[in-house]
Amino acid sequence: MTDNRVQGSAQGRSRAVVPFLMLSVIHLVALGAALPELSGWTKPLLMPALLAAVLVTTGRRGGGGIVLIVVALAFSWLGDVLLASPGDIGFLSGLAAFFMAHLLYLIAFAAFFKRRRLPLAAWLYLLWWLAFVLLLSPSLGSLLVPVAAYGLVLGASGAVALATNRLTAIGALLFVCSDSLLACRIFLPDFELVQQDLIIMALYLAGQGLIVWGVMTAARPGNEKSPEQSRD
Repeated sequence: MTDNRVQGSAQGRSRAVVPFLMLSVIHLVALGAALPELSGWTKPLLMPALLAAVLVTTGRRGGGGIVLIVVALAFSWLGDVLLASPGDIGFLSGLAAFFMAHLLYLIAFAAFFKRRRLPLAAWLYLLWWLAFVLLLSPSLGSLLVPVAAYGLVLGASGAVALATNRLTAIGALLFVCSDSLLACRIFLPDFELVQQDLIIMALYLAGQGLIVWGVMTAARPGNEKSPEQSRD
């Protein structure tokens, strides 16, 4: 009976993410094929599809941690929309939205996995943040403080994710990689990468998806937040 229930739960999670996966594939193909109208249409639908997967899968389970994830995804959607707006106002507004998303992720990770200790590898995120700020600071000007603050919370969420499970930790790492490349594209004039928009979005979508999958796994009934179980 228990095995059947677990199997059914896993199948339910798989079905719930199908719309998100389909939209992600369409969006990435549109980016790779340089179809801006199609990619512009699909981008605002990505995070709502992932958010819906969380709601369908968890229902009322998971408590405050799931609520934090849902709100973080809502802020991520807002960030996607605002960053598409021209000018510094759109950029700063989008940055603020993603700042809130990462802050909520950080709190949610701690809520689900508060019995875990941070591994020594978490210090690598501090080194990443220092390199991130030093690399970009000559080009940031008045944006130095908000970008550095964003990088700090981004790195902190990645570091705390190392004390969760593998899915969540890998997802957070991919998110950091995506935002690092995005920052280089925006602020470093000589930075060039083949199909950079495609790569950035692929990392972003994989990161968000793995974070959510990892948290939903932790929130499933009967899954205690012990160190041993969190490693799976």
